[in-house]
Amino acid sequence: METWSEQAREREEGARPFGPDAPEKRKEAATMSRAEAARTPGDAARADGALARLKEDIRTVFDRDPAARSTLEVIFCYPGFHALVVHRAANRLWRDGLLFWARFLSHIGRALTGIEIHPGATIGRRFFIDHGMGVVIGETTEIDDDVTLYQGVTLGGTSLEKKKRHPTLGKNVIVGAGAKVLGALTVGEGARIGSGAVVVKDVPPGATVVGLAGRILGGKRRTEGEMKIDVSSSKGDHHVRVMEVLMERVERLESRVNGTSGGARENE
Repeated sequence: METWSEQAREREEGARPFGPDAPEKRKEAATMSRAEAARTPGDAARADGALARLKEDIRTVFDRDPAARSTLEVIFCYPGFHALVVHRAANRLWRDGLLFWARFLSHIGRALTGIEIHPGATIGRRFFIDHGMGVVIGETTEIDDDVTLYQGVTLGGTSLEKKKRHPTLGKNVIVGAGAKVLGALTVGEGARIGSGAVVVKDVPPGATVVGLAGRILGGKRRTEGEMKIDVSSSKGDHHVRVMEVLMERVERLESRVNGTSGGARENE
């Protein structure tokens, strides 16, 4: 089988007859062959790879969203898909050193989709953003294959230094709506992060994370009278009854803590 270079050389040398208009046709063939020669095998491979990746991204939408009905719907109506296509182009510009144009293209994608992905972020295959509005992915974020994010997710940093400061997500990670994953931490393969969770520490593979990590680190303690909640009118309401039980337990714990503190002061 002839290679593309051998075929181009054959046309340049005029190995095949062209009939009465041979000079013009040979000139045209030579021009075409030079253009084909300029298109290196690497360029062809990249083009084929980009098309295959695009088809794979479309299949990923069908695999993860049962609401998807057609390829046209995915191409024109899925902002997560749009944001990913724009990011791939912006990331290529970023790696080629065209930093301003990479950021500019990323900014256009943000305006069109409501999804902000820094062009420096590294994203693997079969990545899916469902709904997508409000998603933020920082510069040094690394996302492995088969990861899913829902709307309002932030993969953010906690440092102002120019170093690795954003999360690394392993394969098959799912991050629920509104979750915040902050800092240069690692979320292990197959982990699940619940909606609204705040993650500031490493997550082991296969783990599920729910709830908030926020806690008071400093500040003055309230010295005024204690706040009281009147739940006497519960009248059998389940939710109010739960609040009553929690308040009773908090009151008992406060009594134990205050009693221990008082004993300590007396011993002093």
